[in-house]
Amino acid sequence: MKHIKIFLLFNMIVAISFTSFAQKQTFDVVSYALPKGWQELKNEAGIQLSITDKKNASYAIVVITKATASTASATENFNNDWLKLVKSTVQVNTEPIMQQPTNENGWEVISGGANYADGANTGMATLLTATGGGQMVSVVLMTNTKQHQNELLAFLNSLALTKPAQNEIGNATTTIANQAGKPSVVGLWCDNHLETSGYYNGFPQYTAGYFRREYLFKDDGTYIFRLKNWSTLMKEILFAYESGTYVVQANQLIVIPNQGRGEWWSKKDNNASLWGNRLKASDYKPEKTNYIFEIKYYSGTDSYSLIINPKKNTERDGTYNQNGFSYARSRTGKSIIDNPPGFKTSLENK
Repeated sequence: MKHIKIFLLFNMIVAISFTSFAQKQTFDVVSYALPKGWQELKNEAGIQLSITDKKNASYAIVVITKATASTASATENFNNDWLKLVKSTVQVNTEPIMQQPTNENGWEVISGGANYADGANTGMATLLTATGGGQMVSVVLMTNTKQHQNELLAFLNSLALTKPAQNEIGNATTTIANQAGKPSVVGLWCDNHLETSGYYNGFPQYTAGYFRREYLFKDDGTYIFRLKNWSTLMKEILFAYESGTYVVQANQLIVIPNQGRGEWWSKKDNNASLWGNRLKASDYKPEKTNYIFEIKYYSGTDSYSLIINPKKNTERDGTYNQNGFSYARSRTGKSIIDNPPGFKTSLENK
């Protein structure tokens, strides 16, 4: 396959259009037009649009991620997703050539691209990131052929973004509270990460595994935390539970456990929804933690996220992330975690 020069895709990067476009579809905060003849694959993390020619081993792929909470700058978001979505997928030996940032409908859009190697093939990868309203979304384009240049151009011209919400709390201006005047953290907050086995053509390959965590903050100042890790790469299931009290002070959320434990369980029939037998206790240790927190509202999805930042690794939340850990408010109040056999809390699936 001939090497694709950078200008082929870069000449197609234009300001995102906000005019009407025939047969436009919407995914999360992004709307777009699906090129004719392309395949579409959706999951919880994003959407992939693709077309391939097996005879010539050529392809063109577009990946649109779901909007996620972010306190990072637009440049940091671009750099992070360049590493995660591009460099972790194909071999890129040069830094991306950047385009001038633009501001579109409340979003700061940054784009850049570089040539890549994918086995014996070479191609061009382009990343666009949009940052605004405490969230970010990315679009990745990868192709090893000139054949679909016009389709990619039409796709880029069809892109549109919902205007991001501006009401945030923490260091921002708008605090959201319930009718009783209690802290806005009251409710059930869930985090469900799906396990991946790597990336193929720029899109994550999901297994049956998952890593789930959730907080239930009650209006009486008590909380319940649970986690369940069911990984295809591990022989056992990890389950952990703790309860205690919490305090909200300005933009701080202080979690104070009074009991808790972790357990390893066997798998049954290698089914991600079944439990085997309790094997042993884990080394999970409940810990008092002071979080910096904020709650963000996303008008495009009419949803809330609780972002908590402990500034360190924690047993509850995992390896420290500079952007904090994001938990989505449950619309139904229904838990995403099933308890092991015989284990009861005040938070059960209904």
